[in-house]
Amino acid sequence: MAGVTLDAGPLIALQRRDRRMEAWVAEAATRSVVPVVPAPALAEVWRGGPRSALLARVLTFCDVDVVDEVLARRAGELLAAAGGSATVDALVVASAARRGDLLLTADPDDMRPLAVAAGVRLAVL
Repeated sequence: MAGVTLDAGPLIALQRRDRRMEAWVAEAATRSVVPVVPAPALAEVWRGGPRSALLARVLTFCDVDVVDEVLARRAGELLAAAGGSATVDALVVASAARRGDLLLTADPDDMRPLAVAAGVRLAVL
């Protein structure tokens, strides 16, 4: 397994204790792969308090990728190339692209045009 970047959908699945997502995390751990969570994807699902307790535990096993100027510019270029307007999605794809990660998503219809423009491989949860 190459590196893997998690979109918001897989994070929601983890919060819901989805068995498929738990299997992904277990496989990543077996292969010593540390999942990456782009900060914008985290912002989409984080609500704090008890609702986010499980997610907080999961994040201890992940790296959170912050938005910097380079990432923001690349996301804007992807929006132009793919003709989209979903900034968070573009930031998530740009984050995966800068490491050459596989992007795990539950939203392939929105992510696919951006992923194609960035040369990012998608896996659908």
